[in-house]
Amino acid sequence: MPLTDITVLEFAGLGPVPFAGMILAGLGADVVRIDRPGGPPIPDPMVGAVGRGKRSIAIDLKSSDAGEVVFRLINEADVILEGYRPGVMERLGVGPDACLAANPRLVYGRMNGWGSGGPYSDMAGHDINYIGLSGALHAIGDSDRISPPLNLVGDNGGGAMYLVAGVLAALYDRDRSGGAVVEAAMVDGAASLMSPFYEMAAIGLWKDRRDANLLDGHAPFYTTYETSDGGHMAVGPLEPAFYQSMLNGLGLGEADLPPQYDRSRWQELREAIGRAFARRTRAEWEDVFAGTDACVTPVLTLAEAPRHPHNVARRVFHGPSDHPLPGPAPRIVGRSSKSLRADPEPGADTIAILRDLGYGSERIEVLRRRGTIA
Repeated sequence: MPLTDITVLEFAGLGPVPFAGMILAGLGADVVRIDRPGGPPIPDPMVGAVGRGKRSIAIDLKSSDAGEVVFRLINEADVILEGYRPGVMERLGVGPDACLAANPRLVYGRMNGWGSGGPYSDMAGHDINYIGLSGALHAIGDSDRISPPLNLVGDNGGGAMYLVAGVLAALYDRDRSGGAVVEAAMVDGAASLMSPFYEMAAIGLWKDRRDANLLDGHAPFYTTYETSDGGHMAVGPLEPAFYQSMLNGLGLGEADLPPQYDRSRWQELREAIGRAFARRTRAEWEDVFAGTDACVTPVLTLAEAPRHPHNVARRVFHGPSDHPLPGPAPRIVGRSSKSLRADPEPGADTIAILRDLGYGSERIEVLRRRGTIA
């Protein structure tokens, strides 16, 4: 795997940092998570997924001996990931200046919501707040209701994946430029994800309201339709050839319908397509469109997706049938994927990690008695 020789030190937290650590672990990195003794004060329901592939050392960062242990870890690390509010790491004595002074080749990845500057920088927030400020949230939903898109756009897309991209770029460049600080703010990333829509709005191709555009569910050929059994099909044949393939599968004649791109008659077209889908079950429509270019596929539930033949063939999901989880992504073609072991309990690898750092049994016992480690 491409990151086999890379060690990542992840300061445990919520949201995008653990997700970024999971991506790097899936690419082969040795991700060591620094947990607080006893685990987080608020249980994180997502940790079982995003903790996979990592090792855990439990350290009380406020103890008098914590700096000794942490800086040994820092000296051996290639990357740090942290997601605290601005100034927290500095107060703990492990801010970028101190860490890069100890390890000049370190890539220090900082993840936060609002960024390190600006009027909101010290405020608390979550995904919904950051994507609200970016303009993304306003564009998602139907005409009378905004629909938060889970935490995919701020935490995972605009946060974790931009952090990973910045970290990988800094790792690539460090032989030439040395270590670096990578700052990924979710409000920045969410706005960046919206770049095509800001461009379309600027040139008059996107209306600044929901359910009024080509890709927001308004177009009758880019939306979902209910089937006779209460299931749904996802429909997206934007191109005329693909649209014709959909009409053929539905048994509809183009001559009997409004033109595909006549916006003034989209409601009429939507009703005609809806009536057609309502005549059969989801499974029947899946059989009709399988192997075609109609861009018509089933909308699967969380329980169904791991069992779908395509996902099974690609091994998209791993684990037992009663607890499947998505496997590592992206894949490096021609190389085997790293197997992500189960999320470790906080401190599960403390002793092994300390021994790797050269600590002997007596010193480990002292650190335990003092409460530095769990």
